[in-house]
Amino acid sequence: MYDYTAGKQDWSAFGLPVEGKAAEQPRAVDVMRSDVPTCHLDERLADVRPMVEKAAWNVCVVVNEERIVLGLLRAKQLSSGDEKTAEEAMRPGPSTFRPNVPIEQMAEHMIEHDLESAPITTPEGRLLGLLRRQDAAKVALEVHHHHHAEEGEEEA
Repeated sequence: MYDYTAGKQDWSAFGLPVEGKAAEQPRAVDVMRSDVPTCHLDERLADVRPMVEKAAWNVCVVVNEERIVLGLLRAKQLSSGDEKTAEEAMRPGPSTFRPNVPIEQMAEHMIEHDLESAPITTPEGRLLGLLRRQDAAKVALEVHHHHHAEEGEEEA
């Protein structure tokens, strides 16, 4: 067991209150999916895989009893052998993000770092949901167009 030090992974740029117009922007928490499948370290992939497929996802978040994010199983890891446990197969310590990050910032970060999805957590690292890149990008695009339309700018 280890103590998660709250704040250690908080980027000062993320999570600061924003004034004015930005306050109306959708945030990670507004776009994330809270129905993402989760599993524990000792679960076998043979058991995890059908549960993930049934839920129509291709990713599973590995958590402990307190729902603290420990790792991620994406499609590649999920298909890596029935007898493996989630702990053996997972990618440990995925980048997690706070719920109040603006969706445009999330979309940019996910595209730049080629993240298919990112866990959204409390400052303590407790899973709230999973943000999918395609969802983040779609909403960010809508926000972008909406702002330009409001400001009376013509799209070239």
